[in-house]
Amino acid sequence: MKKRNINGITAGALFAASYVVLTFVSQIFGLASGAIQFRLSECLTVFAYMGSYSIMGLTVGCFLANLLTGCALWDIIFGSVATLIGAVGTYYIHKVSDRLLWLPPVLSNCIIVPVVLQKVYGVTDAYWYLMLTVGIGEIAMCLAVGMLVHKAVKKRIEKLGEI
Repeated sequence: MKKRNINGITAGALFAASYVVLTFVSQIFGLASGAIQFRLSECLTVFAYMGSYSIMGLTVGCFLANLLTGCALWDIIFGSVATLIGAVGTYYIHKVSDRLLWLPPVLSNCIIVPVVLQKVYGVTDAYWYLMLTVGIGEIAMCLAVGMLVHKAVKKRIEKLGEI
């Protein structure tokens, strides 16, 4: 197996494991799910620009985190799809600007998660309200935390290149 593939698979596995662990940390404080959620793991989505292994690692991590924290089947599926869409968007928006890495995950989750909350969990709040509450949590995690972490480790990441 080529060294690049091994490095990529390892990085993807680290993204997945980190996503699960950070989701559990958020779950401890009751912030991993619901109408108001601040998933620490979402800060990792800004790193999806690194390539296919990071995208798959984040998606698998979301799938496992949702499965292991007891989410409903449709939440496991559509939450993972929201993460996948956001990660792919981050990969492509990176070609335009590093300052917008946070935007695709925020948008995909703001559109998809409120529907899941209403249809799967029976949350009766208005769609726009759920977009707002999910969006605030996503912006806090992706823009505030994620972009701060990205800025702090950017030089090291540039040495890795695309994985």
